[in-house]
Amino acid sequence: MSLTHIERQGDSPLYRQIADLLEREIASHYDAGDYLPAEHELALRFSVNRHTVRRAVDELVHKGLLERQHGKGTRVLQPVLHYTIGRNTRFTENLEALGLQPVSRVTRKLLLPASGGVARRLALAEGEQVILIDTVREIDGLPYCLISHFLPFAGMEVVYQDYQAGSLHQFLRERLGLQLQRSESLVTAVLPMGDDASLLQMPRQQPLLRVKSVNREQPGDRPVEYSLARWRADLVQLHMLP
Repeated sequence: MSLTHIERQGDSPLYRQIADLLEREIASHYDAGDYLPAEHELALRFSVNRHTVRRAVDELVHKGLLERQHGKGTRVLQPVLHYTIGRNTRFTENLEALGLQPVSRVTRKLLLPASGGVARRLALAEGEQVILIDTVREIDGLPYCLISHFLPFAGMEVVYQDYQAGSLHQFLRERLGLQLQRSESLVTAVLPMGDDASLLQMPRQQPLLRVKSVNREQPGDRPVEYSLARWRADLVQLHMLP
């Protein structure tokens, strides 16, 4: 094993130099799920004691890049997505701006009578027809988010008939001229329900972030869409804007 040079007389502490170097190597040479070499191997490589290596690894654990697994080693985690939720947030456009290639797939589409919270949030009478569209949002084949979209059926029949995949809000802009704005979002940490854990490829005991949102054309207008998003809490950090 070759030694790696670090600056022992510089201003930056040894553990910080090692952490920075490991972070660059993780970004360029490691995939999520890979394991770092054992701490004693890293100590030999950098010619430092194990305490210094352990402190460097701690830095990356705290940053969410690594996870210590008892009896196995130190595992590389999937990078956390920093996702901004604002008035005009659009999933596809947001992620493309970050250089990512998101995919939105429809897993279910049906008509059902509005009731309870769905009827209230869409300002519909009980029993009025609504469109339910369930979608899964993936990045590089990994599911990050499930979204259930509820829309009034009256006047939006084309959505039920023609929407198949991709950005729903882009479809609404292009086909109906609707430019939606988020009027409210409620975020709660919950455990997966139904088949959410299976669709998101995550353990059932691991929490997710549930975001309930109402979208309108203009503030004060009648709601056009109520959405219920479930994000993998281990893969995303939500940044809420007013």
